[in-house]
Amino acid sequence: MPSAQTATQTPGARLRKAWTVERPLQIVGTVDAYSALQAQRVGFKCLYLSGSGVAASSHGLPDLAITSLDDVLVDARRITSATDLPLLVDIDTGWGSAFNIARTVREMERAGVAGVHIEDQVATKRCGHRPNKEIVSATEMCDRIVAALDAKIDPSFVVMARTDALAVSGMKEVLERVRSYEEAGADAIFAEAMTDTRMYRQIVDSVEVPVLANLTEFGKTPIYTLQDLRAVGIRMALYPLSAFRAMSKAADKVFRAIRHEGSQQNVIDRMQTRDELYEILRYHEFEQKLNALYKGEESNG
Repeated sequence: MPSAQTATQTPGARLRKAWTVERPLQIVGTVDAYSALQAQRVGFKCLYLSGSGVAASSHGLPDLAITSLDDVLVDARRITSATDLPLLVDIDTGWGSAFNIARTVREMERAGVAGVHIEDQVATKRCGHRPNKEIVSATEMCDRIVAALDAKIDPSFVVMARTDALAVSGMKEVLERVRSYEEAGADAIFAEAMTDTRMYRQIVDSVEVPVLANLTEFGKTPIYTLQDLRAVGIRMALYPLSAFRAMSKAADKVFRAIRHEGSQQNVIDRMQTRDELYEILRYHEFEQKLNALYKGEESNG
Protein backbone atom coordinates (compact mmCIF):
# COMPACT_ATOMS: atom_id res chain seq x y z
CA MET A 1 0.00 0.00 0.00
CA PRO A 2 1.54 3.36 -0.98
CA SER A 3 2.68 5.42 2.01
CA ALA A 4 2.06 9.07 2.81
CA GLN A 5 5.83 9.65 3.09
CA THR A 6 6.35 9.30 -0.65
CA ALA A 7 3.08 10.82 -1.80
CA THR A 8 4.73 14.19 -2.51
CA GLN A 9 7.35 12.67 -4.80
CA THR A 10 6.46 11.59 -8.30
CA PRO A 11 7.30 8.00 -9.30
CA GLY A 12 9.93 9.28 -11.74
CA ALA A 13 11.57 11.36 -9.04
CA ARG A 14 11.71 8.31 -6.78
CA LEU A 15 13.41 6.30 -9.51
CA ARG A 16 15.99 9.02 -10.15
CA LYS A 17 16.68 9.32 -6.44
CA ALA A 18 17.04 5.55 -6.11
CA TRP A 19 19.76 5.29 -8.75
CA THR A 20 21.78 8.00 -7.02
CA VAL A 21 21.49 6.47 -3.54
CA GLU A 22 22.17 2.82 -4.41
CA ARG A 23 24.97 2.08 -6.89
CA PRO A 24 24.32 0.01 -8.82
CA LEU A 25 20.60 0.17 -8.14
CA GLN A 26 19.19 -3.36 -8.08
CA ILE A 27 15.97 -3.45 -10.10
CA VAL A 28 14.07 -6.69 -9.66
CA GLY A 29 11.37 -8.04 -11.92
CA THR A 30 7.91 -8.68 -10.48
CA VAL A 31 5.14 -10.25 -12.54
CA ASP A 32 2.27 -9.28 -10.26
CA ALA A 33 1.29 -7.23 -7.23
CA TYR A 34 2.05 -9.96 -4.73
CA SER A 35 5.61 -10.53 -5.91
CA ALA A 36 6.04 -6.75 -5.81
CA LEU A 37 5.12 -6.82 -2.12
CA GLN A 38 7.59 -9.64 -1.57
CA ALA A 39 10.38 -7.66 -3.24
CA GLN A 40 9.57 -4.57 -1.21
CA ARG A 41 9.61 -6.59 2.01
CA VAL A 42 13.19 -7.79 1.50
CA GLY A 43 14.47 -4.30 0.78
CA PHE A 44 14.53 -3.65 -2.97
CA LYS A 45 14.20 0.01 -3.89
CA CYS A 46 12.95 -0.35 -7.46
CA LEU A 47 10.74 -2.80 -9.38
CA TYR A 48 10.50 -3.86 -13.01
CA LEU A 49 7.74 -5.17 -15.23
CA SER A 50 9.04 -7.21 -18.15
CA GLY A 51 7.20 -7.44 -21.46
CA SER A 52 8.29 -11.05 -21.63
CA GLY A 53 6.98 -11.57 -18.11
CA VAL A 54 3.58 -10.12 -18.99
CA ALA A 55 3.37 -12.29 -22.10
CA ALA A 56 4.35 -15.48 -20.28
CA SER A 57 2.74 -15.11 -16.85
CA SER A 58 -0.46 -13.23 -17.71
CA HIS A 59 -1.16 -14.57 -21.20
CA GLY A 60 0.81 -17.79 -21.70
CA LEU A 61 2.46 -16.36 -24.81
CA PRO A 62 6.05 -16.03 -26.06
CA ASP A 63 7.86 -12.69 -26.16
CA LEU A 64 7.24 -12.01 -29.86
CA ALA A 65 5.31 -8.71 -29.93
CA ILE A 66 1.97 -10.44 -29.39
CA THR A 67 0.79 -8.55 -26.30
CA SER A 68 -0.41 -4.94 -26.35
CA LEU A 69 -0.17 -1.71 -24.39
CA ASP A 70 -3.40 -2.51 -22.58
CA ASP A 71 -2.09 -5.95 -21.58
CA VAL A 72 0.96 -4.39 -19.93
CA LEU A 73 -1.03 -1.58 -18.32
CA VAL A 74 -3.23 -4.05 -16.45
CA ASP A 75 -0.24 -5.57 -14.67
CA ALA A 76 1.50 -2.20 -14.20
CA ARG A 77 -1.56 -0.71 -12.49
CA ARG A 78 -1.85 -3.68 -10.16
CA ILE A 79 1.77 -3.29 -9.07
CA THR A 80 1.68 0.48 -8.58
CA SER A 81 -1.55 0.11 -6.59
CA ALA A 82 0.15 -2.31 -4.21
CA THR A 83 3.45 -0.53 -3.55
CA ASP A 84 4.99 2.93 -3.79
CA LEU A 85 8.33 1.60 -5.02
CA PRO A 86 9.20 3.10 -8.43
CA LEU A 87 8.30 0.78 -11.31
CA LEU A 88 10.26 0.63 -14.57
CA VAL A 89 8.24 -0.88 -17.42
CA ASP A 90 9.29 -2.55 -20.67
CA ILE A 91 7.28 -1.01 -23.53
CA ASP A 92 9.06 -2.90 -26.33
CA THR A 93 9.07 -0.62 -29.40
CA GLY A 94 6.23 1.58 -28.15
CA TRP A 95 3.42 -0.25 -29.98
CA GLY A 96 3.33 1.77 -33.17
CA SER A 97 3.87 5.22 -34.61
CA ALA A 98 4.87 8.40 -32.80
CA PHE A 99 1.24 8.87 -31.75
CA ASN A 100 1.13 5.35 -30.31
CA ILE A 101 4.37 5.94 -28.43
CA ALA A 102 3.02 9.20 -27.04
CA ARG A 103 -0.15 7.46 -25.89
CA THR A 104 1.93 4.71 -24.28
CA VAL A 105 3.94 7.20 -22.25
CA ARG A 106 0.87 9.14 -21.14
CA GLU A 107 -0.94 5.97 -20.09
CA MET A 108 2.11 4.72 -18.19
CA GLU A 109 2.33 8.00 -16.30
CA ARG A 110 -1.37 7.81 -15.46
CA ALA A 111 -0.80 4.28 -14.17
CA GLY A 112 1.79 5.51 -11.67
CA VAL A 113 4.79 4.10 -13.52
CA ALA A 114 8.17 5.74 -12.84
CA GLY A 115 9.72 5.17 -16.25
CA VAL A 116 9.85 3.05 -19.37
CA HIS A 117 12.44 1.68 -21.72
CA ILE A 118 11.88 1.69 -25.45
CA GLU A 119 14.04 -0.30 -27.88
CA ASP A 120 15.43 -0.08 -31.39
CA GLN A 121 14.20 -3.42 -32.71
CA VAL A 122 11.68 -3.57 -35.53
CA ALA A 123 8.01 -3.73 -34.54
CA THR A 124 7.89 -7.53 -34.83
CA LYS A 125 10.54 -7.77 -32.14
CA ARG A 126 12.19 -10.81 -30.61
CA CYS A 127 13.56 -11.58 -27.17
CA GLY A 128 16.81 -9.66 -26.72
CA HIS A 129 18.81 -12.83 -26.17
CA ARG A 130 17.47 -14.76 -29.17
CA PRO A 131 18.94 -14.89 -32.69
CA ASN A 132 17.69 -13.16 -35.86
CA LYS A 133 16.91 -9.81 -34.31
CA GLU A 134 16.44 -6.84 -36.62
CA ILE A 135 16.85 -3.18 -35.70
CA VAL A 136 15.54 0.05 -37.15
CA SER A 137 17.83 2.88 -38.18
CA ALA A 138 19.32 5.07 -35.46
CA THR A 139 17.32 7.96 -36.91
CA GLU A 140 14.04 6.10 -36.50
CA MET A 141 14.94 5.13 -32.95
CA CYS A 142 15.77 8.74 -32.12
CA ASP A 143 12.33 9.67 -33.44
CA ARG A 144 10.83 7.13 -31.04
CA ILE A 145 12.75 8.67 -28.14
CA VAL A 146 11.65 12.19 -29.06
CA ALA A 147 8.02 11.08 -29.34
CA ALA A 148 8.23 9.53 -25.87
CA LEU A 149 9.90 12.60 -24.36
CA ASP A 150 7.42 15.02 -25.93
CA ALA A 151 4.55 13.09 -24.37
CA LYS A 152 5.83 13.35 -20.81
CA ILE A 153 3.72 15.34 -18.39
CA ASP A 154 6.03 14.89 -15.40
CA PRO A 155 9.57 16.03 -16.33
CA SER A 156 11.04 13.42 -13.97
CA PHE A 157 9.35 10.50 -15.76
CA VAL A 158 12.20 8.36 -17.11
CA VAL A 159 12.54 7.47 -20.78
CA MET A 160 15.31 4.90 -21.14
CA ALA A 161 16.65 3.91 -24.56
CA ARG A 162 17.52 0.29 -25.20
CA THR A 163 19.71 -0.87 -28.06
CA ASP A 164 19.91 -4.41 -29.43
CA ALA A 165 22.61 -3.45 -31.93
CA LEU A 166 25.41 -5.65 -30.58
CA ALA A 167 24.04 -8.91 -32.01
CA VAL A 168 23.11 -7.24 -35.30
CA SER A 169 25.91 -4.81 -36.11
CA GLY A 170 28.60 -5.06 -33.43
CA MET A 171 30.04 -2.93 -30.67
CA LYS A 172 30.98 0.05 -32.82
CA GLU A 173 27.35 0.46 -33.80
CA VAL A 174 26.30 0.16 -30.15
CA LEU A 175 28.58 3.04 -29.17
CA GLU A 176 27.40 5.22 -32.03
CA ARG A 177 23.78 4.54 -31.16
CA VAL A 178 23.99 5.18 -27.43
CA ARG A 179 25.61 8.55 -28.13
CA SER A 180 22.83 9.36 -30.60
CA TYR A 181 20.16 8.27 -28.16
CA GLU A 182 21.62 10.45 -25.43
CA GLU A 183 21.69 13.40 -27.84
CA ALA A 184 18.02 12.72 -28.63
CA GLY A 185 17.29 13.18 -24.92
CA ALA A 186 17.21 9.67 -23.44
CA ASP A 187 17.40 9.76 -19.64
CA ALA A 188 19.30 6.47 -19.41
CA ILE A 189 20.77 3.74 -21.61
CA PHE A 190 19.98 0.00 -21.69
CA ALA A 191 22.53 -1.88 -23.80
CA GLU A 192 21.12 -5.37 -24.32
CA ALA A 193 22.96 -8.70 -24.37
CA MET A 194 26.48 -7.48 -23.59
CA THR A 195 28.97 -10.33 -23.24
CA ASP A 196 31.87 -8.66 -21.43
CA THR A 197 32.17 -6.02 -18.70
CA ARG A 198 34.63 -4.13 -20.90
CA MET A 199 31.72 -3.44 -23.24
CA TYR A 200 29.85 -1.79 -20.38
CA ARG A 201 32.90 0.34 -19.60
CA GLN A 202 32.98 1.56 -23.20
CA ILE A 203 29.30 2.49 -23.07
CA VAL A 204 29.61 4.23 -19.71
CA ASP A 205 32.56 6.24 -21.02
CA SER A 206 30.59 7.22 -24.13
CA VAL A 207 27.60 8.83 -22.40
CA GLU A 208 26.81 11.02 -19.42
CA VAL A 209 23.46 9.44 -18.52
CA PRO A 210 23.13 6.33 -16.29
CA VAL A 211 23.64 2.92 -17.92
CA LEU A 212 21.69 -0.25 -17.05
CA ALA A 213 23.00 -3.82 -17.26
CA ASN A 214 20.46 -6.58 -17.88
CA LEU A 215 21.42 -9.70 -15.90
CA THR A 216 18.77 -12.04 -17.23
CA GLU A 217 19.60 -15.70 -16.73
CA PHE A 218 20.33 -18.24 -19.50
CA GLY A 219 21.09 -15.52 -22.04
CA LYS A 220 24.10 -13.90 -23.64
CA THR A 221 25.19 -11.87 -20.62
CA PRO A 222 27.17 -13.60 -17.83
CA ILE A 223 25.87 -13.38 -14.26
CA TYR A 224 27.95 -10.46 -13.05
CA THR A 225 28.15 -9.39 -9.41
CA LEU A 226 27.42 -5.89 -8.19
CA GLN A 227 31.15 -5.48 -7.62
CA ASP A 228 31.83 -6.38 -11.27
CA LEU A 229 29.30 -3.80 -12.46
CA ARG A 230 30.35 -1.11 -10.01
CA ALA A 231 33.92 -1.40 -11.27
CA VAL A 232 32.86 -0.39 -14.79
CA GLY A 233 30.47 2.37 -13.77
CA ILE A 234 27.11 0.65 -14.25
CA ARG A 235 24.36 2.50 -12.38
CA MET A 236 21.51 -0.03 -12.58
CA ALA A 237 21.48 -3.84 -12.43
CA LEU A 238 18.32 -5.47 -13.78
CA TYR A 239 17.07 -8.95 -12.79
CA PRO A 240 13.97 -9.09 -15.01
CA LEU A 241 12.62 -12.62 -14.53
CA SER A 242 14.69 -14.24 -11.76
CA ALA A 243 11.82 -14.66 -9.31
CA PHE A 244 9.36 -15.69 -12.03
CA ARG A 245 11.72 -18.45 -13.19
CA ALA A 246 12.08 -19.72 -9.63
CA MET A 247 8.32 -19.55 -9.02
CA SER A 248 7.64 -21.43 -12.24
CA LYS A 249 10.14 -24.16 -11.42
CA ALA A 250 8.69 -24.60 -7.94
CA ALA A 251 5.14 -24.76 -9.29
CA ASP A 252 6.18 -27.42 -11.80
CA LYS A 253 7.59 -29.60 -9.01
CA VAL A 254 4.44 -29.20 -6.91
CA PHE A 255 2.11 -29.99 -9.83
CA ARG A 256 4.13 -33.12 -10.66
CA ALA A 257 4.14 -34.31 -7.06
CA ILE A 258 0.37 -33.91 -6.68
CA ARG A 259 -0.32 -35.57 -10.01
CA HIS A 260 2.10 -38.49 -9.76
CA GLU A 261 2.18 -39.09 -6.00
CA GLY A 262 -1.45 -38.33 -5.25
CA SER A 263 -0.57 -35.92 -2.44
CA GLN A 264 1.32 -32.72 -1.77
CA GLN A 265 2.89 -34.20 1.37
CA ASN A 266 6.42 -34.44 -0.08
CA VAL A 267 6.47 -30.84 -1.30
CA ILE A 268 4.93 -29.07 1.69
CA ASP A 269 8.38 -27.79 2.65
CA ARG A 270 8.54 -25.90 -0.66
CA MET A 271 5.38 -23.96 0.10
CA GLN A 272 4.87 -20.62 1.75
CA THR A 273 2.79 -21.05 4.90
CA ARG A 274 -0.55 -19.41 5.47
CA ASP A 275 0.97 -17.24 8.21
CA GLU A 276 3.75 -16.08 5.88
CA LEU A 277 1.21 -15.17 3.23
CA TYR A 278 -0.93 -13.28 5.73
CA GLU A 279 2.07 -11.35 7.04
CA ILE A 280 2.94 -10.00 3.59
CA LEU A 281 -0.70 -9.16 2.82
CA ARG A 282 -1.21 -7.61 6.30
CA TYR A 283 -4.25 -9.87 6.45
CA HIS A 284 -4.85 -9.47 10.17
CA GLU A 285 -4.85 -5.67 9.93
CA PHE A 286 -7.58 -5.86 7.31
CA GLU A 287 -9.50 -8.42 9.36
CA GLN A 288 -9.34 -6.28 12.49
CA LYS A 289 -10.63 -3.30 10.54
CA LEU A 290 -13.44 -5.42 9.16
CA ASN A 291 -14.34 -6.63 12.66
CA ALA A 292 -14.36 -3.07 13.95
CA LEU A 293 -16.62 -1.92 11.13
CA TYR A 294 -19.11 -4.71 11.69
CA LYS A 295 -19.00 -4.21 15.43
CA GLY A 296 -19.85 -0.55 14.85
CA GLU A 297 -22.80 -1.52 12.67
CA GLU A 298 -24.07 -3.92 15.35
CA SER A 299 -23.87 -1.28 18.07
CA ASN A 300 -25.64 1.25 15.85
CA GLY A 301 -28.36 -1.25 15.13
